[in-house]
Amino acid sequence: MLRLNHEPLPKLQLSYISALVFQHTVILFLLTHSCRGGQSQGAGPSQTIVTLVGKDVTLPCHLDPPLNAFSKSLEWGRPDLEPRFVHVWHQGQNILVDQNPTYKGRTSVSPEKLKHGDLSLELSGVKHSDNGKYRCYFPSQQKESTVELVVGSVSSPLMAQLHLKNVGVVLQCESSGWYPEPEVLWLDGEGKLLSAGPTETVRGPDDLYTVSSRVTVEKRHSNSFTCRVHQKHINQTRETFIQIAADGLEYRSAVPIGVLVLAFITVILAAAFVVWKCKLNQTEGNSTL
Repeated sequence: MLRLNHEPLPKLQLSYISALVFQHTVILFLLTHSCRGGQSQGAGPSQTIVTLVGKDVTLPCHLDPPLNAFSKSLEWGRPDLEPRFVHVWHQGQNILVDQNPTYKGRTSVSPEKLKHGDLSLELSGVKHSDNGKYRCYFPSQQKESTVELVVGSVSSPLMAQLHLKNVGVVLQCESSGWYPEPEVLWLDGEGKLLSAGPTETVRGPDDLYTVSSRVTVEKRHSNSFTCRVHQKHINQTRETFIQIAADGLEYRSAVPIGVLVLAFITVILAAAFVVWKCKLNQTEGNSTL
């Protein structure tokens, strides 16, 4: 015969179950409100925020007029994710039981700012996977706004090859680790654009782009050239310079001029020291004789 155990649950286990029920109740409350009909009003204008990988960023959201939201509910989410919850606040505490795992330990809202209607989300250690559209939702007034987050990545270009040809010199420039996809420009010593071949683009498994480009420079061009890699959406530019002597040798301006001057002076001083030492030894030898 089956016997039921009617002994009371330990207090610690009972508290855990109560907290879990409460958290899921909050999530159900937010899901119910977000599915209601009717037109929602904005909690602030939609914005686009641009940042770089590894940075900390604030996704803005404000109530207008300002309202003390500390004891209210707030949801930050991404509709394209499952679960969609990025951060949930309810009646003075964080509710993170159903938070998307990619955001674990990286999100927060300010309790003090909430009291003044500032619902902004702090996101730390930004990743490429954080790219997307975020929804700030304030269910008690059915107010919402959206923030588009663009996460970029940049890398300095390198002059990879130098070939001598009858018609001139072929320069190749390559740069990897970019997001979004950048463009490559070539400039002469006067800053004028050069006509180059089509840019080759490769997208790696990490979604980062590698771009490479070649340009043929003729003898009539100046001997100074710039390879510029630019991404307009994140407003980031990286460039490298090259100088070509008359005999076709390559000199990179990546070495600071001050370093070259210091090296030249060091060589002169070393040579002078060797000459002085030789003369001193010669004088001592003559004196011995």
